[in-house]
Amino acid sequence: MACSVVLSSPFYFCKNFTVLSLQSSNSSHRTRTFVAMQGDGASAATKNNSDLKIPHVLTVAGSDSGAGAGIQADLKACAARGVYCSTVITAVTAQNTVGVQGVNIMPEDFVAAQLKSVLSDMQVDVVKTGMLPSTDIVKVLHQSLREFPVRALVIDPVMVSTSGDVLAGPSIVSGFRDILLPMADIITPNIKEASALLYGMQLATVSDMYSAAKLLHCFGPRNVLVKGGDLPDSSDAVDIFFDGENFHELRSARVKTRNTHGTGCSLASCIAAELAKGSPMLSAIKVAKRFIGTALDYSKDIVVGNGPQGPFDHLLRLKSTSRNSGRPGAFNPSDLFLYAVTDPRMNKKWGHSITDAVKAAIEGGATIVQLREKDVDTGSFLEAARACIEICRHHRVPLLINDRIDVALACDADGVHVGQSDMPVRFARALLGPEKIIGVSCKTPEQAHQAWIDGADYIGCGGVHPTNTKENNLTVGLDGLKTVCLASKLPVVAIGGIGISNASDVMKIGVPNLKGVAVVSALFDRECVLTETKKLRAVLTEAI
Repeated sequence: MACSVVLSSPFYFCKNFTVLSLQSSNSSHRTRTFVAMQGDGASAATKNNSDLKIPHVLTVAGSDSGAGAGIQADLKACAARGVYCSTVITAVTAQNTVGVQGVNIMPEDFVAAQLKSVLSDMQVDVVKTGMLPSTDIVKVLHQSLREFPVRALVIDPVMVSTSGDVLAGPSIVSGFRDILLPMADIITPNIKEASALLYGMQLATVSDMYSAAKLLHCFGPRNVLVKGGDLPDSSDAVDIFFDGENFHELRSARVKTRNTHGTGCSLASCIAAELAKGSPMLSAIKVAKRFIGTALDYSKDIVVGNGPQGPFDHLLRLKSTSRNSGRPGAFNPSDLFLYAVTDPRMNKKWGHSITDAVKAAIEGGATIVQLREKDVDTGSFLEAARACIEICRHHRVPLLINDRIDVALACDADGVHVGQSDMPVRFARALLGPEKIIGVSCKTPEQAHQAWIDGADYIGCGGVHPTNTKENNLTVGLDGLKTVCLASKLPVVAIGGIGISNASDVMKIGVPNLKGVAVVSALFDRECVLTETKKLRAVLTEAI
């Protein structure tokens, strides 16, 4: 039996609910349209089978001048999830963290032109909708999706902004119900939007959300996600997902923050992004919900604007940028001059904490610090790294992490130093981004050349002399150091067995790209790190 919808008072109710009949009856037109269109577009999409297919989301939504929601949030969300995002602008709004001050709706023929431009050329995988401010634009989108193929349609029925401004009237709500919902692979209303779609049905409990999800499914979408972020008196962020057969109650800790503007747009965009990658629907929703929770938690104390609802940081970068007052800035080869490399065994031997040792080295004249903590668990390493970051930021000295890219990312270190047997530099660069410092250990001109090709900022050459800090470490001597320096297109720091007695000889080999020495024992295997660092700094200064 098919799922019939009967109007009783102001509400629609499902009677004799049968999932398979509902999908075959309500979705048949949508299914025929999409399958036929995919057949028409398949040849164009596969002309160059060897080309790398990039997941592609097209967002059809309004522009938010404050960049917290709308098209701007969609772009940031897709970028954060590693998916290409194109845009069709339906309206231009004047809004900020206080509210919406004005809306300028795009003419429907120009919306149609934008849709045709993108859909006819760019092999879109998923279309995600946001603000659709007129019934004519809803119809234009419907016609465009009949003409051009997409794999999935994600409908975020934007009707009211986070600040409470109405963005869609009753006629548009009707257009959603009658035109778009039967085509949708998923709709993602919050409780206010679900209420509007259900003719004012009040949603005050999780049980109400279950009922709403089932009722909304009767309008034709394959899947329904009712978002409970605005649910009163709920300590958790509860969302209800219904796929026509099964319910899934998705809970996460509620993040207490004012920075919630654009969460709905971003969640729908994340779902679209994961679908474009080929993820199943439930998996896409779980990833998206986790992403939003992580971003909200990261952004909970940032301040952008003076209004009650600020934006959040999709890329998890703004707080690190705001700390730039203490960040050393772009890599400067002169920072390699006195390169201090910590050693936990030496600190333990002399009773030094890692923070005390780092602070003493910096105050003694160290120009860059590398944390090398081989024998501690990740949690302890991360805690120590964060504490050392604060010290280094205060003195504007770069701090690098030895080998551990995960720790470097987690503590927002200035970069990493890797060895030949560690993660290749090109992969480290892809993970860390263009602004972080990456150094790599090299013993030969060939390794130095590869480091330059792969995007390293400097190389560490050695061991120059025998050392006790690394077992079975072959030495290159001063001649080997000079050979590597002459071959290298990158600045070089010498490392291995260097101390007060031989640092001057190292610096006098006569090659301009040798910028300094990296030392371990000469600083940290001493009772007073501060004094030893001052002495070595004086020797190096005199040598140059």
